[in-house]
Amino acid sequence: QVQLVESGGGLVQPGGSLRLSCVGSRIIFRFIDMGWYRQAPGKQRELVAAITRGGSTNYLDSVKGRFTISRDNAKNTVYLQMNNLKPEDTAVYYCHADRQQVGYWGQGTQVTVSS
Repeated sequence: QVQLVESGGGLVQPGGSLRLSCVGSRIIFRFIDMGWYRQAPGKQRELVAAITRGGSTNYLDSVKGRFTISRDNAKNTVYLQMNNLKPEDTAVYYCHADRQQVGYWGQGTQVTVSS
C-alpha cells in the first residue's frame, strides 16, 4: 500500500536549520499535490507548506521567508527546508499526499526547537 516516510527531524536550538524529507512508495509524486503539515501539543494540525504537481507553492504566513518546500520527482521525494527555526515551530511534522482527493499521511517526524 501507499507509504510516506518522513525523516530529518530532531532537536535544534533557535536559529538553527533542518531539512525534512518525505519519500513515497507505491505512489508517484509527479502527478499529485504534496504538503507538509504540523501539529503541536494542544493545537490543531495546520498546513505549513504545499506544492502542486505544477510546482506552485504556498506557505503559512508565519514561515514565509524561512521555510522552503521543494520536490525531486526523480527521487520521489519532497523536502521542507527550515531555516531560522523558532520555539513556536516545535511540532510533529507530517507529509501529506493528495491523490484524486484521497489523502495519505506519513507517521510524522518530531521537530523540537529549544535552547
